[in-house]
Amino acid sequence: MQAQPLSDAEYRSLAEFRYQLRTFLAFSEGQARAVGLNPQQHQLLLAVRASAPETPTIGFLAERLILRHHSVVGLLDRLEQRRLVRRVRSARDRRQAGVEITASGARLLHRLAVAHRAELRRARPQLMDALHDLSGIRPTARPPRRTTGATATTRK
Repeated sequence: MQAQPLSDAEYRSLAEFRYQLRTFLAFSEGQARAVGLNPQQHQLLLAVRASAPETPTIGFLAERLILRHHSVVGLLDRLEQRRLVRRVRSARDRRQAGVEITASGARLLHRLAVAHRAELRRARPQLMDALHDLSGIRPTARPPRRTTGATATTRK
């Protein structure tokens, strides 16, 4: 079965979506470099933190970063030298090494995460428009949330 040809509008939508992704990635890479990390080191710190409360293995991190095991080991070596992560041996299998973020690493990652959250909130309309144009699906408007008395919570 042959795929349907794309229209000029679909090519424009695809190009716009990729542009929006690259714009965010360029922002992210710049933020990482501004605090002395390369983008892969930032991604590794984020993957370790996102795994909490579990302790991720090097193999898991290699999968999440789409890197080979030995490349992750090199990233970890440099992050350990800066005392941003530490390797810990598994209690169940001493051959397995897990990775934990240190307090210094957590503080640095928090600074980056706050900046990224703000940038995503700023870029959200453009990203969502590009994704909707590409997918051909527009979200339907949701009715406003109802709140009742003191049980209502504010979402941030």
